[in-house]
Amino acid sequence: MDAESTLEAIAQIAVSRKGPQDLPASSLVLALTVFGYWLVRYAVSRVLPPTLHWRLHLGVDVVFTLAWYAMLMRSVGRPERFVQTATAFFGFGLLLFPIWTAVIHYSWTLPEKHVLYVPVAVLALSIAIWIIRAGSYILKAALELPLAACVLLMILQIFTGDLLMRAVTPAPLVETVVFKT
Repeated sequence: MDAESTLEAIAQIAVSRKGPQDLPASSLVLALTVFGYWLVRYAVSRVLPPTLHWRLHLGVDVVFTLAWYAMLMRSVGRPERFVQTATAFFGFGLLLFPIWTAVIHYSWTLPEKHVLYVPVAVLALSIAIWIIRAGSYILKAALELPLAACVLLMILQIFTGDLLMRAVTPAPLVETVVFKT
């Protein structure tokens, strides 16, 4: 499978028309996809930082996602599907997460009474649902579980990743207010 066919398959995975089985089981393709994901997220986050500690979060996100899928595939007795499943996830993330990052950046910078606040929040929710849907279809193909179980696994992945991000993020400095009497 050449690069163009791989990119086309990734685009079809993002809209749930294909699955990880349509990608090559190649460690090189996985490595290139992970690097592409990291590079695109880095570039977008550099211009539109989604959080204060976005560099740390990006590194943790990549390592956590690889570990999550390796553990998940092993726990269901399908470790041979790790490469294609992780490639599919990072591949669709390569397409969706830059949009997600930009929308999150703008949703956090807009005041609540701004005319675009609700449309941006609805767009963010729509993208979150799309991410859960696409990830769930990848898991359904890889794990051969019911779609409802895969949706729960995707939501668990998101919440676990969020908790991990909170755990590794340095606590904000709190200014001490001294009252003079």
